[in-house]
Amino acid sequence: MTADTFPASEIVASQRPHRRDAARNYDALLAAAREAFAENGADASLEDIARRAGVGIATLYRNFPTRRHLFESVYADEVNDLCRFAREVADREPWEALTSWLGRFVDYTVTKRAIREALNDESDVFLACRDSMFQAGGPLFERAQKSGDARTDISVDDLLRMVAGISATKFLDDAQRDRILSVALDGVRAAR
Repeated sequence: MTADTFPASEIVASQRPHRRDAARNYDALLAAAREAFAENGADASLEDIARRAGVGIATLYRNFPTRRHLFESVYADEVNDLCRFAREVADREPWEALTSWLGRFVDYTVTKRAIREALNDESDVFLACRDSMFQAGGPLFERAQKSGDARTDISVDDLLRMVAGISATKFLDDAQRDRILSVALDGVRAAR
């Protein structure tokens, strides 16, 4: 897999400015927005996001003319990171690669939850990102199935829906979330 094979990476590359200073501001705004959306949901203040990024509100609007542009850019950037991580873990043992990627998928869902309501499931960005996640996670899951580590009677769609459902639940803390995810993944693991 290369970065260019995922639709989400194409979205990110097409939106990121080429000038170094503009790219730095763009990246700072994405990081600040990701943090603000995770803390405050989709209603996070754009002024707060600009302040966190250390830029003026005009710089935010120059990069993201509407709130929707910002949501889509953060979402595509998160999915791009998830895809990049799939490549990083692809050489690990099949079950370890899959569960490492699913752990990162759970982290991604925190931001996704905050902006999902702002994105239509049929939007081009949402569909491209969904395709990217399946392209990144699918081979890891298939490899775990072929090695005998994962059950063969479920699909990657089943797996991602299960993990997304678990991560959508409120937990006392991350440790509780991780325990419940571990129990669910025990159900995905093939009997040996």
